[in-house]
Amino acid sequence: MIEERHVRELLERSEDDAALVLVEGRAEVVAPAGLASESYRGAAVLLTRADLVDRLGTAEPSEDRVRTLAATLATMAGELGA
Repeated sequence: MIEERHVRELLERSEDDAALVLVEGRAEVVAPAGLASESYRGAAVLLTRADLVDRLGTAEPSEDRVRTLAATLATMAGELGA
């Protein structure tokens, strides 16, 4: 569900409030304006780009850190029942 590519995509966004969300059982990276749209109504926000950079301590983490965080987020999403 949540893969390394999602973490990388979120890091590549320019907007700090872009978010990794779970919607209808799938993970997506969404621009801030998209979060207010009908398509993402009821989506669970896992974290924003700003939260991600704060958690990692850098906007350019190693591949190992990306892999570890993706696995942690996938576990977290599974516990949410997504």
